[in-house]
Amino acid sequence: MPISQRFLPPNQTETEILMTPELAHDLKASVRTIPDYPQPGVLFRDITTLLGDARSFRRAVDELVHPWAGSKIDKVAGMEARGFIIGGAVAHQVSAGFVPIRKKGKLPHTTVRIAYSLEYGIDEMEVHADAIKPGERVILVDDLIATGGTAEGAVKLMRQIGADVVAACFIIDLPDLGGAAKLRAMDVPVRTLMTFEGH
Repeated sequence: MPISQRFLPPNQTETEILMTPELAHDLKASVRTIPDYPQPGVLFRDITTLLGDARSFRRAVDELVHPWAGSKIDKVAGMEARGFIIGGAVAHQVSAGFVPIRKKGKLPHTTVRIAYSLEYGIDEMEVHADAIKPGERVILVDDLIATGGTAEGAVKLMRQIGADVVAACFIIDLPDLGGAAKLRAMDVPVRTLMTFEGH
């Protein structure tokens, strides 16, 4: 199948899946699963093995950015901490600046902050107040979307400072936990490269 037919245009609300099954399988095989971490019953999806394999890392970044190749993207915002690694690579590929979204108290200059829900409580994230100009087109990036609390907070934070959130990109989706659906309900297109059942 020609590569142009494997992806929907970036102005569509559904920009995810549509990769070849072979590529999805190859990338999925590069993710290590660790049972009972960080607590019993959880299957932790470890992307450090994907990042450590040059071919898999390159292919994952290429696939994440493909729908926006040639589009004007001003900034890529990465969520702490694996989102920094992936987001930096994505920003390089689309010739955009990179903006770190950090936990409270980690940024040195004037910040804008928002509280967001975690599975067991509330936390806060922040971004430099001057990191994004109103109207700039931004892609959010992280390694995985589960319940979506962090990503939902990041979208609200970006919009609070005037960003146009073009899309949110994740290597892994845990669809049973509903995070990607939350973002779509906020009119944010979601792109993921693979799914795993459960949590």
